[in-house]
This record gives sequence, C-alpha cells and structure tokens, in this order.
Amino acid sequence: MMALTDASRHDWLQGRGPELTLLGLQDDATSQILAAHFQLEPENTVGYLRALHAMITTHGVPLSLYRDLHSIFQRNDPHWSLAEQLAGKQSPTQLGRALEELGIQQIPAYSPQAKGRIERAWRTFQDRLVSELRLAHASTLEQANAVLAHFCADYNQRFARPASDAASDFRSLPRRFDLARCLSLRYQRVVAPDHTVTLGGHSIALPPLPGQRGYARETVELSHQLDATLRVYRGDSLLLALPLPLKQYAPRRPAPITTAQKRKQQRPRIYSLSGRPALAAVT
Repeated sequence: MMALTDASRHDWLQGRGPELTLLGLQDDATSQILAAHFQLEPENTVGYLRALHAMITTHGVPLSLYRDLHSIFQRNDPHWSLAEQLAGKQSPTQLGRALEELGIQQIPAYSPQAKGRIERAWRTFQDRLVSELRLAHASTLEQANAVLAHFCADYNQRFARPASDAASDFRSLPRRFDLARCLSLRYQRVVAPDHTVTLGGHSIALPPLPGQRGYARETVELSHQLDATLRVYRGDSLLLALPLPLKQYAPRRPAPITTAQKRKQQRPRIYSLSGRPALAAVT
C-alpha cells in the first residue's frame, strides 16, 4: 500500500484570515484522503509528523510513501561529517529518520506531474473547499480545520473507490512501539559537567540519578514531541519531561575547514632539538 503526500500553500480563506498551508496524505489505490490539516506555517517537518500521526492512529502504517524531493524528506546539502563518511551515507532528516523507524519506504517523485493524483485532489480542494470555507464564513485556523474535516469525509464518500483487493495493507504498530517518541524532533546532546543540556537558547538542568550518581559527558536524547513536551532520555530511561513550545532547531554540524586552516595543518611542526628549533623529520 502506498500513500501520496504533498502540501499546498494558498489563500484558502480568500482574505478573511491568514494564508494557510494544507498538508495531507492520500491512498494511491483508492484516492481516499487519509489525513489532512491546515497550518499557519509553510510546509515543514512538524506538519508532516502530525499528518503521519493522524494517518497511523486512524488507518495504520503504509508500506511506502510517494513524496517530492523537498529537503524535509531527504538531505540535499553537500555536507558530510566524518561519521557519515565512515558509514558511507548521510544521516537522515528528522522526517526521514521517523520513516525509517516505521519501516516506510520513501519513493521520490522527480516532477509535479509524477504526483498527478494528489495534485488533482489539491486542485479540487482549491475549487470546492474554498467555496465551503466561504459559505461557512471561516476566518481562523480552527474554523478552517473544522470545515476541512467535514469536507474530507464528503470527498472520500464521493470520490474514493474500493481497492481491487479488499484486504487492508496497512500494518499495525508493534506492541511496545513508542509512536510519540518516533514522531518527534530528536536531538543528541552531551551532558555538561553541571548536568545541563542545551536546546536552542534553553539550558535544561537534568535530575541526578539514584544515589546521587552523575552522568556528565554522557550522551542523552532530547525528544521534542508533538504535544509540545520535551522529554530527555538516557537510553530508554526517561530522565525529565517539561512543557516547551514546539520548534525545530538546526542540526549541529562542524564548520567547514577554511583554506587558511588547511594550510596551517599542512605546515611542518616545529620541535626543540638541543635547545634549537628544528623541523619535523619528513618521511
């Protein structure tokens, strides 16, 4: 079973309210809208994580996802860390990592025409849904999402077609799978000597371990979840949970080495030999 996904930034409220982004998922076999929502922000990782959560909790996990080449899904930058070079591949994006953990194969579309089914659905939405929003006098995000929910139910009843095979190909999650942690923004941090970690401009004090044992210099995981809660894990042990407005932070990457630094690294080292400076032996 393959799901199609895309986003549409549009003046859905025709000037009555803010510009919104419609983001959703569609069943390739039946044309059913599996999940859809409006958001104020442009197309982003958090929006797709929310859509995946809505689809999985309602229908299950699809086998594959047909998507575009946006950097939300895949790394399009030329940076390779030393660890990535040794592994032979770049680390995935936040969304790419979540899809890997869910076992969802990513299939990239190399042109808008390749996503014709969901592109046609969005054109229908931009015609009929805009009219429904106008008739409902929707002018806020909350009102727009309420109209969208009714519209999607009607759309699926009118336009969805039964699959040739009645058996569902959606998979269930493993019994102890932590979906909230999977569909979160996750960061690795090294605990400072004062037992704090940082996320953006926030400094977070971690609680001591039982017996007042410390864990400075250890690596912990910060899981910023869709309910706007930041959870800090040491392995699978939850250390701390606190409310924090959901925001994506850029990954930490080493700064590229400048030409001047490269030249400095190539200079021969100077040693003291019998009290006099001497160049390192060249072999």
